[in-house]
Amino acid sequence: MFENITFNQVKRHENRKLAEISQFLKENDLDIDSSIDVFITITRNDKLIACGGLAKNVIKCVAISDNVRGEGLALKLATELVNLAYENNTTHLFIYTKTQNESLFHQCGFHTLATVPNIMVLMENSCCYLNRYIKSLKKQRKDGKKIGSIVMNANPFTLGHRYLIEKAAKACDWLHLFVVKEDTSRFPYNARLELIEAGTQGIENLTIHKGSEYIISRATFPCYFIKDKAVVDNCYTEIDIKIFRQHIAPALGITHRFVGTEPFCKVTNKYNEDMRFWLETDTLRDPAIELVEYPRMVYNGTAVSASQVRRLLAKKDLAAIKPIVPEATYQYLENMLASGSTTTSTAVENSELVIGEL
Repeated sequence: MFENITFNQVKRHENRKLAEISQFLKENDLDIDSSIDVFITITRNDKLIACGGLAKNVIKCVAISDNVRGEGLALKLATELVNLAYENNTTHLFIYTKTQNESLFHQCGFHTLATVPNIMVLMENSCCYLNRYIKSLKKQRKDGKKIGSIVMNANPFTLGHRYLIEKAAKACDWLHLFVVKEDTSRFPYNARLELIEAGTQGIENLTIHKGSEYIISRATFPCYFIKDKAVVDNCYTEIDIKIFRQHIAPALGITHRFVGTEPFCKVTNKYNEDMRFWLETDTLRDPAIELVEYPRMVYNGTAVSASQVRRLLAKKDLAAIKPIVPEATYQYLENMLASGSTTTSTAVENSELVIGEL
């Protein structure tokens, strides 16, 4: 069955081979994903017949030629990708793929986390990881009739973030704050987490949850197999909120989710609208969660936002930044300027459409 086939690894710097993979994916109605670090390719008589990629711990861009389907190559490819990840000491794996590939990855030991019917599915390579995470959340459960939640990127943490957290905490018996983990923002995760912890001092009924793979960032959400941008956004929201409502919220008894109004970004505003549907709809079996929107904090007639701080930082205008950020954030930014590490690439800035961005 596997006669005359060869397995190869292709790294992201191998431009000629990547061009061949890109063309192969295009022929299979897929786009190449620029975040992939390495591809596994299968060739027969030097002709590319299958491929799949790894982007850190996410399997992407799996494609099999129609004329070799039924030969067992798909299962073999998936196994090779899993083995490659294990060789790189990556044992917790995810895959976003078309729903028609779901049974294939079930055969490889993957379990379904969330599905957008007839479009896509998110899977991981063991049910143990999610169960372990949910068990850890249950240990942090607090009593109360009104248990709130916020998901936040805080890029960087501003007084606008503090304002939203304070208002939500006052409205709840307890508030759970989840930090987006992926390092796809201007400020790295560890720095964002530290600034949130410093900036929320004095708010007693608050638990800050360190980032996890189950709080999904828009910046890392794959769209290589969906051509319509509107469909991509809808899928992102549905997957993200289904995981939150079906797994995270029940573990902590969450009844409400808080967001700031979005006067600037149409994408985030649409996300808030769609989030309300998936949190409150009775089409899911899990208890509904009420979405609460608070108007943003305003300073000098302008809503305070992290994007505003980043723009001012690019201009090295610390004087304008100081009134809209906590002292810890100001000191961090001041040190950045002093060290000269304020360069921000356009690519990074444009990738920052993430949930909780204020």
